[in-house]
Amino acid sequence: MERPAWAPEAIDVDRPSAARIYDYHLGGGHNFAVDREIAEKVAALMPELPLIMRANRAFLLRAVRLLIDAGIRQFLDLGSGIPTVGNVHEIAQGSDPSARVVYVDNDPVAVAHSQALLSGNDNAGVVHADLRDIRSVLGAPEVSRLIDFSRPVGLLMVAVLHFVPDRDDPAGIVAGYRDAVPAGSHLVLSHGAASEDTHAPVGSSEALAAYSRSVAEMTLRTRAEVAAMFDGFELVDPGVVYVTRWRPWPAPDAREPATDAREPTPLAQLVGVGRKP
Repeated sequence: MERPAWAPEAIDVDRPSAARIYDYHLGGGHNFAVDREIAEKVAALMPELPLIMRANRAFLLRAVRLLIDAGIRQFLDLGSGIPTVGNVHEIAQGSDPSARVVYVDNDPVAVAHSQALLSGNDNAGVVHADLRDIRSVLGAPEVSRLIDFSRPVGLLMVAVLHFVPDRDDPAGIVAGYRDAVPAGSHLVLSHGAASEDTHAPVGSSEALAAYSRSVAEMTLRTRAEVAAMFDGFELVDPGVVYVTRWRPWPAPDAREPATDAREPTPLAQLVGVGRKP
């Protein structure tokens, strides 16, 4: 296929990317034909997957607003993907132009697009790194320039830790970042829910197998496993819950799907926000 102007020369336009598939389901324009093909294939197996992704992005919007209200003015978005639709710096800087945001991702397309999107924005930056390499992330020049670790930080790990297998100790990774930030910092986390812990969406096992085979290995986890990742944080009400049940807005918002906290079969995504005491 013809390489778009925004795509770095080094990346393979014939290999699907989790970040670009997410971008496609959010209605973004930074994805390739191979991403759209896999996205549609997996969505055909599990029809509620696109809704989960949109609800997840809406949770991010609500959580960032909560952190802004709590006085957080600097954010480290780990595994950020392509910050196109409802991105963190737009939300945060819309409330306070001085808010600082660093996006971290290991996808070169996500990084390249972030760099273009953030051109001229001195209060936002991007780091090309793997969130599992905590030392490299925290020591990156953009992190040092924008994040003051003597003041509370918003740690964002949204829809990323289900790509970290058990052998890499995702809870240990969260703890590594927790230990690097001061009291008053917050963790915003979302994670794919294991079917044993909630209803099993139609085609979920087939969709998980297809996604893991074609894009990236995924490990879904139970509510107890996700809650354990908040060790050392005080969970903000309502705790670890399904995505549409976390502080749904009383009136529908155009940027997120309609929600109902009473729905009998919640979307299979667990979310939560915690504060470091």
